[in-house]
Amino acid sequence: MDSIRTLFKTGNGPSSSHTMGPQKAAAAFLINYPGADLYRVSLFGSLAATGRGHLTDQIIQDTLAPHNVEILWFPDNLMPEHPNGMKMEAFKDKELLGQWEGYSIGGGIIRTSGIGNEEATEVYTHSSMSKILKHVNKHGLTLWEYVFMNEGKGIREFLSEVLKDMMRSIDEGLSDEGVLPGGLYLSRKSCTYRKRAAMLAEPLSTSARLFSYALAVSETNASGGVVVTAPTCGASGVLPAVLRSMKESFGLSETDLIRALATAGILGNVVRTNGSISGAEVGCQGEVGVACSMAAGAAAQLMGGTPRQIEYAAEMALEHHLGLTCDPIKGLVQIPCIERNVMGASRAIANAEYAIISDGSHKVTFDEAITTMTQTGRDLMSSYRETSLGGLATIYDENKME
Repeated sequence: MDSIRTLFKTGNGPSSSHTMGPQKAAAAFLINYPGADLYRVSLFGSLAATGRGHLTDQIIQDTLAPHNVEILWFPDNLMPEHPNGMKMEAFKDKELLGQWEGYSIGGGIIRTSGIGNEEATEVYTHSSMSKILKHVNKHGLTLWEYVFMNEGKGIREFLSEVLKDMMRSIDEGLSDEGVLPGGLYLSRKSCTYRKRAAMLAEPLSTSARLFSYALAVSETNASGGVVVTAPTCGASGVLPAVLRSMKESFGLSETDLIRALATAGILGNVVRTNGSISGAEVGCQGEVGVACSMAAGAAAQLMGGTPRQIEYAAEMALEHHLGLTCDPIKGLVQIPCIERNVMGASRAIANAEYAIISDGSHKVTFDEAITTMTQTGRDLMSSYRETSLGGLATIYDENKME
C-alpha cells in the first residue's frame, strides 16, 4: 500500500481530479515537449462533462502558457480505464512531436494509460483494515504508531505541514466574504457563521464553529484557493473542520492532531487501495463519504478510542454515505458540495461519539463497507457520477422565484 504522503496533497482547487491532476499532467508534458508551437488537449467523459465548471481548461491553459493551446471536449466518449481520461499532443510546424494518454484517478493522482500509478511508493505490507487491526492488536500498537513505524523518517514533519496547510485554509476562508465565482452567485457563509457562533449558547455554539470551519475550506476550494486533499479537493473541508473544532473544544495539542492525521491517512489509504476516491468513478460516497470516514476515525482516536472503536467509527461513516451521488449544479464544486462537507464534518463527530459509547463490536467491517461502496458506485448511472447530467444538476431551476 502507498505512503499517505501521496494521499494528502496541497494545491489549488476546486477539484483534485479535474484541476490538480490535469495541471500535473500538463506540466509533465510540457517538460517532455518544450519546443512545440501548439498543444492539443482532449478531455473525455467526466473531465469533459464538468471540466469548465471545475476550471480544467483554465488550469491547463495557465500551465502551458504562453504557448498556443487547443482544448477538445468529448463528454460522451470514454477512454477504457477510467471516466477521467485525457490525451495530450504536441505539434511543431503542424508535425506531431509526441503524445500522451492517461487518467486523473482522484486525489490529484495521474495514471498513465496501461501503466500503474507512477507516484506509487509502497511502504505498507498490509492493504486491508482487518490485517492492520490484527497486526496492531498483536503488537499492542495504536494506529498512528503503526503509520509512523511504516512511513519512517520525516512523517511527523510532513503531517505537521499538512496540518498547517489545513488550518491556513480555514483561516483564509473565514476572512473572505462576497460571492463565489462561477455563475451560481452563491454567497460565502463561513465568516457569518463564525461570528454568530460567538453569540450562541452551547451546544449550538460548538456546532456553528464546526460548520464555519467546513464552510471556510470548502469556499476556499470553490474559488480555486489552496487546500489539502483529504482525500480530495471536493471533500477537503471535512477533516480540517473536525480537527480544528476538537482542538478548541478539548484543548488538544499539535501532537494530538498530527497523530489523528496519521490515523485519518491510513483509513483513506485503505479505501483508495481497495476502492476509489474518485467522484467520477463511484460518486460522492467516494469523496465526502470517505472524508467523513477519515474524520470519524480521527475524532474517535482524539476521544480516546481503541483501534476497534476507531475502525467502527470509520465504517459507520462510510456505510451511511452509501449511494451518495455526485451531481454538481453547473459543474461547479459548490451545490451540493459545500453543504455536504458541513454535514460530513457533523456526522463524523456523531459517528465517533457513537463508537466511543459502544464497546467497538459491530457486524459490518470497514473492509466490507469499502467493497460495498465501490460496487454501489460502479452500479450508479454515469449521470450520477460527476457529469452534471442527472440529479440536482438537472432539476435545479435558476430562473425560479427566490
